[in-house]
Amino acid sequence: MVEIKNKKVWTTAYADIAAAMDDLAVINEFFEAGDATEEELLQQIAVATKKIEDLEFKNMLRNESDRFDAVLSINAGAGGVEAQDWAEMLMRMYIRYAERSGYKVATSSYLEGEGAGIKNVTLQIEGEFAYGYLKSENGVHRLVRVSPFNAQGKRMTSFASVSVTPLVDDTIDVVIDNSRLSWDTFRSGGAGGQNVNKVESGVRLRYLFKDPYTGEEEEILIENTETRDQPKNKENALRLLRSQLYEREMRHRMEEQAKIKASQKKIEWGSQIRSYVFDDRRVKDHRTNHQTSDVNGVMDGDIDAFIKAYLMEFGNL
Repeated sequence: MVEIKNKKVWTTAYADIAAAMDDLAVINEFFEAGDATEEELLQQIAVATKKIEDLEFKNMLRNESDRFDAVLSINAGAGGVEAQDWAEMLMRMYIRYAERSGYKVATSSYLEGEGAGIKNVTLQIEGEFAYGYLKSENGVHRLVRVSPFNAQGKRMTSFASVSVTPLVDDTIDVVIDNSRLSWDTFRSGGAGGQNVNKVESGVRLRYLFKDPYTGEEEEILIENTETRDQPKNKENALRLLRSQLYEREMRHRMEEQAKIKASQKKIEWGSQIRSYVFDDRRVKDHRTNHQTSDVNGVMDGDIDAFIKAYLMEFGNL
């Protein structure tokens, strides 16, 4: 059923384009006969063109993981309240992008900042090709603005890191060594009344990961307070762990492919990828050089042009 659903994405899109082209042929005949206006003809051309361009764009999402839901984490960098406020602004940007795209958003973990903003947040974004589109956001995002938190009104630079991983489903075989896994429980914070104070529903998963390629070991720490049900939180935490293990394997493969494709720009995971300069009304992606002066639109979730530019250049990696 999963395979059928994945194939229907393409067959349905093809059928929509075929129908749009048939409508265009009919309107063109009416136009030549004087029964349709030039405006009506141009409108149908625009409809058919957009459907074709959307399918060509989606064709850049060829990797197996592109079709999955996404886990998006944001961490404020050094800089105190200003960086925490920037992290919260990014969170809103991605939530608005998800809403624009018809995706569902759930908050897995959330840590408020001291005074304003957030220290970190993890969002689960569910929808068709969510990871394929959002993988372009991996890296460090830089903000330059006159800070409202600075009494002297100085221009300040803040950083926040964004990490995006595919939320894998049961069709992916990811092996978890239970001997390397341990659990802690704690009382969830935030709203919830007496249940939050009395029941240790929050879970903390610790996993000692051993890199199969280098032999290096690293502790992976995952917290989940999504529900008041501890077993469900454990299940969600394990799913997030499986996603991280899958992402590490995918990252290794991408790095190997990048070495071979030396003619393309090198993708640096975790490096500064985009600058948001509010005073100059400019947002620029340093990987593709795509930029826009519509800062407000970008911060309201209109990042499709940046995603498209990334996929057109790096979509095969």
